[in-house]
Parts: sequence; C-alpha cells; structure tokens
Amino acid sequence: MASNRKQETSEKIITVAIDLFSKNGYNGVTTEEIAREAGFSEKTLFRHFQSKQNLLEKAIDRYHYGEEMRSIFESKLVWSLKEDLELISKNYHRIMHQNRKLLKMLMKIGENVPGLHQYSHRHPELLKEFLTNYFEEMKNRKKIIPIDAEKMAITFLYMNFGFAHGRMNGDSAFMEEEFDKLLNDSVVLFTRGLTP
Repeated sequence: MASNRKQETSEKIITVAIDLFSKNGYNGVTTEEIAREAGFSEKTLFRHFQSKQNLLEKAIDRYHYGEEMRSIFESKLVWSLKEDLELISKNYHRIMHQNRKLLKMLMKIGENVPGLHQYSHRHPELLKEFLTNYFEEMKNRKKIIPIDAEKMAITFLYMNFGFAHGRMNGDSAFMEEEFDKLLNDSVVLFTRGLTP
C-alpha cells in the first residue's frame, strides 16, 4: 500500500517535471515549482529524487525505450527480416511518439546539464546492441548478406531516428498516413538491400 503511494507520488512528480521542463527549460524551473505544481512539498520531492538532475534521469529511465525494446528482441522476433524490422520500427516509433514531450525536452536541454547527454544515450546504445546482435544472428543463419552488423544497426537506427525527429517537429512528410507508408517503404528497401 505504502509502496503504491510512493510510486504514484514519483509518477506524478515526474509527469509534472517533464511538462514544466518542456515549457520553461530545465534551468527555468525550480524544484519548488515542480513540487507545488504536483501537489507536494519540496521536501517530498527531495525524499523521492534527492536532486533536480536525478529527477530528470529518473524521467529518462521511466519513459525511454530501452527495456521495452529488450522484450521485443527477446520474445517477439520471428527471424524474418522484413517482419522483424517492421516490428522493431513500429514499436520504436510508437514509443518515441508517446514520449515526444520528454524527447523534445532532452533535445532542448542538450549539453546544459552535466552528464545528461551520456546518461540519455544509454537507451540508444542498448538498442544499437540489440540490433547488432540481431543482424549478426541473421548473418549466421544466412538470411542476410555478409555485412558489418554494427554499421548496419547504426544505419537502421539513424534512419528511424530521422523519421522520429521529423514527426516530432510536425513535418508534413511525416503525418500519420504518409508516415506509415514511408516507414513501410523504408523497411522494404532495407530488406531488399540485405537479402541474399
């Protein structure tokens, strides 16, 4: 019971912090404002998070995609290149779109918070590792041409990140129906390029 209440308090503070950071920037918001807006005392905020930067890091961990993508790679792949890449891409974009407020905020903050860049890149690094291992295994199974698996993972990641970035910025080429078609066409091209 107390554990649930603690979790609810943390979630509320994180949600409010993301909203305020995205509106006013990281440096434009105090822990006192976050606590007040969330309906708690600043003391409660510090009891849960110890510092403003730690609060931001917990928000990154809570809303980023590393662990959710891990479950896809561990249990949902069918070892068909096109189907797997579609599944990976669609889930990546679902998560990125769902967490767009946090991601936009992180892009704004950039290098203003010491160590944040490295901290937030743990998730893309994890996804790169999953993709690299996937392409290596597909190579071992002779389902794709001999390639540098890590370079291919980076290429696939940057392609998808570019799409996600365009979508977050409201580029008309990335609106819903056009976006789905663009994503499908990209996966088809990627598959064709890697198929023996």
